[in-house]
Amino acid sequence: MIMKIDFKRLAIKYKSVIGFLLLCGIIAFVTPRFLTISNLTNVLTQVSVNAIIAVGMTFVILNNGIDLSVGSILALSGAVAAYLMKSTGNIVLSIFAALAIGTIIGALNGFLITKGKLQAFIATLATMTLLRGVTYVFTNGNPISGLNTNFTFLANNKIIGIPLPIAFMVIILAIAFYMLNQTRFGRYVYALGGSEDSARLSGISTDKIRMIVYAISGFTAAVSAIIVTSRIGSASPNAGTGFELDAIAAVVLGGTSLSGGEGSIVGTIIGALIIGVLNNGLNLMNVNPFYQSIVKGAVILLAVLLDKKNK
Repeated sequence: MIMKIDFKRLAIKYKSVIGFLLLCGIIAFVTPRFLTISNLTNVLTQVSVNAIIAVGMTFVILNNGIDLSVGSILALSGAVAAYLMKSTGNIVLSIFAALAIGTIIGALNGFLITKGKLQAFIATLATMTLLRGVTYVFTNGNPISGLNTNFTFLANNKIIGIPLPIAFMVIILAIAFYMLNQTRFGRYVYALGGSEDSARLSGISTDKIRMIVYAISGFTAAVSAIIVTSRIGSASPNAGTGFELDAIAAVVLGGTSLSGGEGSIVGTIIGALIIGVLNNGLNLMNVNPFYQSIVKGAVILLAVLLDKKNK
C-alpha cells in the first residue's frame, strides 16, 4: 500500500523550520563566514537572552495574554543584582534578589490582570513604564559598573566548551518544554488559552494559572538580566529596551497563536533563531542598521500574514 504524503500540510506544519533553513541557506550563500564555528557560537550566545525571555512570553501568549514589561523587569533586576554585587560582593544574594524581583513583579502583573480585571496590554504597559522610571530613580540614571570577576564569570566563560549563556538557555528551554508537555500545569495553560470559560467549567483555577504564567515571564526576564549584566560587567537603566518586541516576534515567528491555546517551546526556539540569524546575516553583509529594522519588520509581518492565511 502506497502512502500519500500531504506536502502542503507538512509545509504548513513546519513552516518555521523551513523558513529558518532557507534563511540560513541564503545567508551562507551570500557570506561564507556565516557557517564558521566561531560565528555560529556567537549567534547562539546572542540569541540566548531573547530566547530565554521568549520562553516566558510563550507561556503568556499561550494563555491568550501579552507581557510588555519584560524589558523593564530586565533593567530593574539587573540594576538590583549589580548594586548588591558591588556593595556586598555576595553573588548568591545578588542572583537570588534579581530572580525574586522578576518573579514577584511578574506575579503582580498577573494579579492586576486577574483580580484588577485589567487587560493584559494595559496592565503590562503601565508596569513597563513604571518599572523603567523606578530603575532610573534607583540608578540615578547612571550605569552601575565595576562588578568583580565572580559575577562577570557567569556570562563570559564556558562549561565543557559551551559558553555559559548557551548552557543557561538550553536548561531553561528544557525545563519549559517539560512543563508544557509533561505536566498537568502545561495542559492547563493550553486549556486556558483555548477557552477560558471551558477551562473554568472544567475546574481549573484560571486566576492561579494566569498569575503563575506571568510569574514565569518575570522570572525568565530576570534570568536574562543576570546574563546581560554579567556579560557587559555593568547594569544600565536603558537595558532591555525593546526586548519585549523581540520576544513577542520570536514567539509569533515560531507559530504560537496570539489568540492563545496553540504553539510550542520548540517553535519559539526556531523563532528566536530566525531573528538571531537574520541580525547576524545582515551585520555580516554590512547592511545599514536603519535598513536592518525595515528588513526585520518586513519578515515578521510576512510571517504573521502567512500564519493567518493558513488558518
